[in-house]
Amino acid sequence: MMTSAGKWDHLEPATRAAYLRFDELTEQGLEPGLDVDWRVYGTYAQMRLWLGPEGGHDYDERVLRMVRSVAERDIDFTYLEAHHLMERAGYWVRQGHTRYEELFRIPLAAARRFDHQQRRELLRRLTSGPGLKEARALLAGQVTELLTEPAENGPAGVVRTEIGDTDPFARMLAEEYGARLAEVLPLFRHWNTARSTRPSARWLRNAERMLTPGAVALVRELLTRLAAYRGGDWVVGYGDNEWRDKVFLREDTIVVVRGILWTCQVIDERWVTSLVTDVATTCGTGSNGMGSTCRCEPVTNAAVGVLARRGGLDVIVPLSRIQAKVRARSVQRNLSLALDAVAAANGLTREQLLDRAVPTFGLDAGGVREERIGDYRVRLCAGVPALRYVNAAGKTVKSLPKELRAELSDLRAVLKELKLAQAAERFRLEQAIVQERTWQWREVSEYFLDHPVTGPYARALVWQIAGGRAALPVKTPDGWELAGHRPAPDAVAGLWHPIHATAGEVAAWRDHLIESGVRQPFKQVFRELYPLTPAEERTGTFSNRFAGHVLRYGQARTLLGQRGWTGRSIGNWDYDNGGDQGEVVRDLAGWQARWALHIVSGYGDPLLCATEAITFHRDGRPASMADVPPLVLSEILREADLAVGVASVARDEQALIGHERYWHSHGFGELTETAKTRREALARLLPRLKIASRLELTDRFLVVRGDLKTYKIHLGSANVLMEPNDAYLCIVPAGGGGAAGSVFLPFEDDGGTLSVILSKAFLLADDTAITDPTITRQLG
Repeated sequence: MMTSAGKWDHLEPATRAAYLRFDELTEQGLEPGLDVDWRVYGTYAQMRLWLGPEGGHDYDERVLRMVRSVAERDIDFTYLEAHHLMERAGYWVRQGHTRYEELFRIPLAAARRFDHQQRRELLRRLTSGPGLKEARALLAGQVTELLTEPAENGPAGVVRTEIGDTDPFARMLAEEYGARLAEVLPLFRHWNTARSTRPSARWLRNAERMLTPGAVALVRELLTRLAAYRGGDWVVGYGDNEWRDKVFLREDTIVVVRGILWTCQVIDERWVTSLVTDVATTCGTGSNGMGSTCRCEPVTNAAVGVLARRGGLDVIVPLSRIQAKVRARSVQRNLSLALDAVAAANGLTREQLLDRAVPTFGLDAGGVREERIGDYRVRLCAGVPALRYVNAAGKTVKSLPKELRAELSDLRAVLKELKLAQAAERFRLEQAIVQERTWQWREVSEYFLDHPVTGPYARALVWQIAGGRAALPVKTPDGWELAGHRPAPDAVAGLWHPIHATAGEVAAWRDHLIESGVRQPFKQVFRELYPLTPAEERTGTFSNRFAGHVLRYGQARTLLGQRGWTGRSIGNWDYDNGGDQGEVVRDLAGWQARWALHIVSGYGDPLLCATEAITFHRDGRPASMADVPPLVLSEILREADLAVGVASVARDEQALIGHERYWHSHGFGELTETAKTRREALARLLPRLKIASRLELTDRFLVVRGDLKTYKIHLGSANVLMEPNDAYLCIVPAGGGGAAGSVFLPFEDDGGTLSVILSKAFLLADDTAITDPTITRQLG
């Protein structure tokens, strides 16, 4: 036992002196006087239960009497003291101490002083910690009694008894759904047992047995709320250690949500697949809806598992959508396993399965689906996805009469699914270029060119038969042709990549797109190219082409995450262990690129990172830059360039404090490959603009001659300088694009830099018409 003075040497002097005095009293079988600090004495009593590193169960009766006496007193332990008592007891159990009722006697008594949520936090280690199974079984009755809220707390108390009040979603369950959950209490408690990664057959049988029509409706409603949920501010900690933090789902709520999702496996309703997909996307992406961060991996993986176990071709598109949005590695791994399993069951590769699983949504060859509602025809259109309404007189109107709108719910749901499918198909086609996928021509025709969803994108892309010419597909009465001839059905075909073409061929294709007015879903013909440079040949194993940039970290991580880059978050924390530095990683065609980053902003400021070198690896070993395939090198550096172009502080004057030199050199300096490609597109577009006479294209700028001043728009950053002294002109881009919105662009720019440059050009060419005071004040 702890009777030697040396046992307390680690304590501060006052506590050590008190413990030595308590040792003497204990040896004499005495209790301290009324003037004792009972919190100190109570902690001492708990510490006397330690029998050494070997554990055991034999205690001196004097120690046990002291422990029982302390437990019977109403001692005003603080929350942190009670937490320490509970931690000590759990730790000693794992060391081999076996008198569980004595070890937890004081901690359980201390827990009674606190409200039910605080009790739940205190007892978490006992109720779910490792190595405490026997202790849990012995003390189950006491724990249940401590956690059960009194009947006067009503249905909300019943819910809190099960999952606590640990996050905004749990509170919503208690306050808004307490009565309905109390009606299905056995099922609710069953959900609260979903602590493994997948349900057993027995778990599912029990869930199915407990289901009622009301429970099915409740499952749908709760998952709908979860799909729309984004977390909220929450008080974390207790007493002097309280702070507010952004909280999504805590551990207890995750268990219940997992159980709700598992229950969907025994619900045969049309809404299940779509709603579970929405939940996976919400929980698998971050606060901006992007996949670079993951709100809740356990719930995302549970949703993916539910879809995978439903099986069949119907889950392929939902799984592929999640795969395109969510970048967490564990989720990506589970998605790959799920897709491979469904593919194998159908005798196909995963890619072939995805080709065949794209729904048509009932669209005809022209991308239109028409249904009648009352005297109106409602058209679901795929071109610019929307619902259009035609009245009995054949006139297109803005909306249906109010009394008919309720009948639109199904079509509105289809429209939502169509938009998601289009985004997924555009992403999949671009990945096919990067991955150099090939098909037989019959597959290209059936699954791409003729498909009402994928077709509009595929028909605007350049295809190539192996060993043959590249061409845009042309529909003839006999089928699809390339370059004036019809390929054989089994001819091998793929999407053309400009890295494999000559400069003359690329230029000819760019001219052709402009002349023919073909708008591509993404940059194929105008794709930026990044061949190996002499500097990279000299460095040997790394590229500094995109080193030294200062980026808005969150924005850069989001954009890179969308394109498949992964890596742990970095920030202003744990400097000793490198919490402020790390790397993002991209796997492509058997190669791995690593881009080093480190934080350069101070704590509390907007998070900025500086970029370092990009290295390439093969089979886990560093690789020579000269060995990296040209397409892999080009695509990796293109993605780095895109991140710099979008997230650089050179595009944001508000973020330049401390980085003024970088802001000016990058915001008005030499052009990157992305900006050079933008310049090429502008050179072809400018002669077609109505303001062409006021424009001049130089090496780095689009010069605009207004009536008040002459302006220079940088082709990389879209920042504006005013002649004659190059004064900076701040213009915040407005949505819609104005007159520039009607300008044909040869690729979908989605409000990117090219659109911003054109919008500013139209604005400044007519500078006498500017009324925005934030701009006119700068014009003088």
